[in-house]
Formats: sequence, C-alpha cells, structure tokens
Amino acid sequence: MFRAVAPTLAGVTVLAVALSGCAVLWDGEWEEDGHRRIYLYEVEAGDTLTRIAWRHGLTVEQLQEWNQLERPDELSIGQHLVLNPPGDQAPPGTEETAAADDETRDPPPPPDDPPDYQLDWQWPTEGEVKRAYATDSGGKSGIQIGGEEGAAIRAASDGEVVYSGSGLRGYGNLIIIMHDERFISAYGYNRELLVSEGEQVQGGDRIAEMGVAPGAEQPSLHFEIRIDGDAVDPEEYLPAR
Repeated sequence: MFRAVAPTLAGVTVLAVALSGCAVLWDGEWEEDGHRRIYLYEVEAGDTLTRIAWRHGLTVEQLQEWNQLERPDELSIGQHLVLNPPGDQAPPGTEETAAADDETRDPPPPPDDPPDYQLDWQWPTEGEVKRAYATDSGGKSGIQIGGEEGAAIRAASDGEVVYSGSGLRGYGNLIIIMHDERFISAYGYNRELLVSEGEQVQGGDRIAEMGVAPGAEQPSLHFEIRIDGDAVDPEEYLPAR
C-alpha cells in the first residue's frame, strides 16, 4: 500500500531486516532459492496490490514485475506473491543507507496520468508547514506540519484505514488511509494511534495524536498524499488557508 511506496521507503522492519541478511526475523512463508530466500505473501480477502505494497515497503510496480502480474486488479485469495527481487537486483533502499535521515532531495515527478476528479480534502492538523514537499533520504515524500504534542491528527478525507501501526521503519506510529482506488494518504510520527485497520473514517475524524519524530526537537506530523502509489505535493490538493 504511496508508486505505492517510493523505492527507498523503508519497509516493514522484519522484511527490511530479512532482505539485508538477517532472515531469522521473518515469520512469514518463504522458499529456498540457492543461497537466498524468496519471501512470500498470501493474498487475503480485501487485499489490493496497493495495500500489500504499502505494508511491505514496496512499490506496486515492483510487485507487478517480480510476480509477472498482467492484471494486478485481479488478485485471488490464497495467491502467493513474491516480496523480494530476483537475485540480480538490490532490495529497495539498500543503496541509500549511508545518507543522513534528515537529508532532503528533489521530490519525485508527478504521476503521468493524474485523476480527472478531486476528493474533498482538508488539512490533517492545525499548525504551520515546517518543511515543504520534499523527499528525505529514507524515501519519505511529503510535508512536515508542526504543532503541539498530542494535537489532534484528523483524516484528510473519507476512506478506510489500511494500516495502523509502527512496522514501516522511518515513520514511527503510522496511519495509512485508502480513499479510493487511486488516492492514499499517510500520517507519520504519531504519539498515539486512535483507529485500527479496517475502520471506515470520515474526513475530519480524529485518527491519532501528534508525536515527536526520533531526533526531532519539536512535535510534527509527516503527511503524504499518493496517487496510484506516486507521491504528490499535498499542498496542491489541500484547501488554501
């Protein structure tokens, strides 16, 4: 589930560790292929390729390529998807490990085929934008909104909570909301999560409390909007203040 996640977005901790060689932490299914493991995910009811990609720190395109999916919208319950690349490809993010976490880079280009409609967006929290749209060395592409610790974090639009937890390394306590088949939003570095996966939320519903990112001096929210997994500038979609 943001391309669903940029290639350098740190994935679920256990998978990231497994791909870097410490496979003992991976408790899912796997197959042996010579001297490497192939990690597998079994499709469950309600899964979409975007959701699976998000939860494992991958991109939709990577899942399509590695699994030779011609029709990614037609997943079958019980189907097994490969979660790591062929042996001649490096796993996402490994080429960036030496970069500092707060280093910023140019944001990715906008989607090639943006939607011809708009959702009813609202700001996820009060406070000033402390960092405009940018990509940091962890692959996170979004904006940073300042505020007070414990401040309300609200759903930016109607949707379903498809992730609520701390398993995506580099985001702290994270909420991901799928608004429709194209739009997803993410809310990182929360002090407390107030909604669970599978819950339906309305725009403006309180979903979390603002926290402090590791190493940061002030509380803030990391906020992303993605279209078909591609990161976009949230301020181009949020209403003017």
